[in-house]
Amino acid sequence: MKLEIVIDRDKLRLAHRALKTRLARAFPQFGVALCAAEDAPPLPRSVGLLLKFERLAYRRGRAALSDLAPAADFDRRGAGEADLVVDLSSNAAISTSSLVLRPLFEGGRGEAALIATLAEGRAPHVAIENVATGEVVAAGLPSLEGADGLTGGMEAVHSRLAILIEQAIREPRRAAPRPASQPARDVKVLGYAAKSLATDAARLLYHATCYSPHWRVGWRFNDGPGVMERGCLDGPTWRVLPDRGFDCFADPFPIVWRGKTCIFFERLDHRVGKGAIGVVEFGADGPLGEAVTVIEEPWHLSYPFLIEAEDQLWMIPESSASGQVPLYRCVDFPYRWERRDPLLEGIEAADATVFAHQGHYYMTSVVREGIGGYSDTLAIHHAPSLFGPWRDHAASPALIDAGAARPAGTIVERNGVLWRPVQDCRNGYGRALRLARIDRLDPDHFEQTFAAQIASGPLWPGGRLHTLNRAGRLETIDGVAITPKFAPLRRFAAKRFEPAIAARAPAISRVAPRISTNRR
Repeated sequence: MKLEIVIDRDKLRLAHRALKTRLARAFPQFGVALCAAEDAPPLPRSVGLLLKFERLAYRRGRAALSDLAPAADFDRRGAGEADLVVDLSSNAAISTSSLVLRPLFEGGRGEAALIATLAEGRAPHVAIENVATGEVVAAGLPSLEGADGLTGGMEAVHSRLAILIEQAIREPRRAAPRPASQPARDVKVLGYAAKSLATDAARLLYHATCYSPHWRVGWRFNDGPGVMERGCLDGPTWRVLPDRGFDCFADPFPIVWRGKTCIFFERLDHRVGKGAIGVVEFGADGPLGEAVTVIEEPWHLSYPFLIEAEDQLWMIPESSASGQVPLYRCVDFPYRWERRDPLLEGIEAADATVFAHQGHYYMTSVVREGIGGYSDTLAIHHAPSLFGPWRDHAASPALIDAGAARPAGTIVERNGVLWRPVQDCRNGYGRALRLARIDRLDPDHFEQTFAAQIASGPLWPGGRLHTLNRAGRLETIDGVAITPKFAPLRRFAAKRFEPAIAARAPAISRVAPRISTNRR
């Protein structure tokens, strides 16, 4: 059997060579070939110049998926009579009786549509269309959270495009919803390049003077309905968990365990740049003392997910840099923990969230393969118990969607329905929360629908919000604040700007994503 990947002759890139390798590995029954399409309109010369500049400025010569590959990598000229064609060309149609799958970027064909959307400062909705039926068989929205320039954007999209193409080949006749799209205009790279340079300069200045991003934990005692029930931040006033100014506190997980109430969270010292797991005990009126570090490893730790099983308390902190989903058992609550065998190995998984449902255990997380965003690819695993063995869900990856994939806290059952807080990263990392109702879940299926989006604002200013949890009366969220590196400026900012920041939250919300980066 033959599978042909068709690309414009002048647009063959390392991404296409990697796609060929991936598909040959995933579908050994196919002979996979790269085929050249002729007479495609060229990209503006400015695109090539910008990519060359970024190679020097951002990557110091490191190869990227957006780099052009030599024409000698084509296996043949023009499409032949293959059993399956993946048409990445700019041509209106391919004359063949084969099954043709065509990727579309915001509804447009070819690389020009991809680059035009990236040049507008947004990620394209990607759809894989079965040309014969006109139906979309796979779709997704990549995340640009870790992307530097046009190069990084193209890498992020190509890495997720490969997953979608693989899914489409496995089920070429399934009907998926057609994503909403905003058709891109013509490629306008020069304006994009100028704006990128200005943004980079502002980012450098901001990072030179402020800790960024400086996450902080919000908490409140609440005897009534909370964020999960209300779908908003209304209710008792949110209070900030104190830090030392150079500590970043994020991902709060409260718990009431054997008579003690605590909040576990990521504790990152900006001067070191690596996260550990901290805890603060709570009394009837609030925190009892300062934060204490309870788990630290040579690699970054965050998102200290907690779960009870077999009358023990367990923690599954985010540890993607180690290539594992780790497991810790509480030995002496809340300060002593021992590491046990990992739940999964050989995986770059973030924010693993485990829960029981209908006699089975499920784990949701976001995964990547060393490239692209951290927040767009939802993986699901399942097991007969917390301790495994953990297996891939039949639908995994279940989503490629920057606005619907990344976990944002413990999954809650309410009136027999599972509710899943997720991060909405469509406009940047950690920008807002969404509440998703899980409509169907078993080892073969996953479906969710959204009930509410929750963003920062007058009740919790700062422009970001990405974790939601509750234990008893204690409810927690997190967000960011402008925090100068120098103590006198910190004190001045606290007195001068904190009271007024709520009124300016919408303006800060627009600016903050442009001058901040992912906390990883």
